[in-house]
Amino acid sequence: MPFLSFSRAKALVLVSLLALSAGAQAQTTLRVTTIPEEAATEQVRKFTPLASYLEKQLGMKVLFTPVTDYPAAVESLVNKKVDVVWFGGFTFVQANIRSGGKIVPLAQREEDTRFQSVFIAKTSSGIKTLADMKGKQVSFGSQSSTSGHLMPRSFLLQAGMDPEKDFKRTAFSGAHDATIASVVSGKVDAAALDITVWKKFVAENKVDTQAVNVFFTTPPYFNYNWSVHVDMPADLREKIKAALLALNPANPEHAEILKLNRATRYVPTTPENYKGLETAARSAGLL
Repeated sequence: MPFLSFSRAKALVLVSLLALSAGAQAQTTLRVTTIPEEAATEQVRKFTPLASYLEKQLGMKVLFTPVTDYPAAVESLVNKKVDVVWFGGFTFVQANIRSGGKIVPLAQREEDTRFQSVFIAKTSSGIKTLADMKGKQVSFGSQSSTSGHLMPRSFLLQAGMDPEKDFKRTAFSGAHDATIASVVSGKVDAAALDITVWKKFVAENKVDTQAVNVFFTTPPYFNYNWSVHVDMPADLREKIKAALLALNPANPEHAEILKLNRATRYVPTTPENYKGLETAARSAGLL
């Protein structure tokens, strides 16, 4: 018996040391990821300067790791495999439901308080309205995308268009840049995507608007945010939020970070801002 007790004691000490080690690691490294709205290389380009900024503000290492798909971003925060995630509005809703209400949105871009989606088509296609999409091949982005699927689908349904019944084929590109490419290449006749990605492609001359352009822009809705798990220490949570809100467009370094994030500035947000998206998702049969 004494030997058994000693072994148990040793085991308890070992478990305690491992737990302390894991806790120390969590306090010295902030693990960050984002939904893969664009190619992984573009995600790294966009978020590396922000990660460097957060390292300085928080005094800890920031590790940014892209994920393969939208559900992976949801599961990574729900299961606390990462500490901070850049979610779309719908993926935030999915994560919050999946976790039993344990996901906390910290900040969103000012643009996310009045976000929009656009529908694009070749200018020679004859598609000028949503109704003109009937019988056509149409692409969305990821099935879990707010601006590339949920809200475009919601507005289509409001307009009396049912993608499963009215389109010849419905495709999912997986990302907004791939959505644009699917229309440019002629794989589909029309598509829906994030307005800020479209504007970025136009500004960078990556798409010829004489050949492909917007024929419908949705009404505004709430979208993206930076979220954490409720189990994150409150002081760290507040430091992250304060760092995001402190990004100032008058500061050249900050301005570059904001530009890469397609943001004017970051503002506070709350779970209530996304209730409308949850309602839309349930109405569209996506929850």
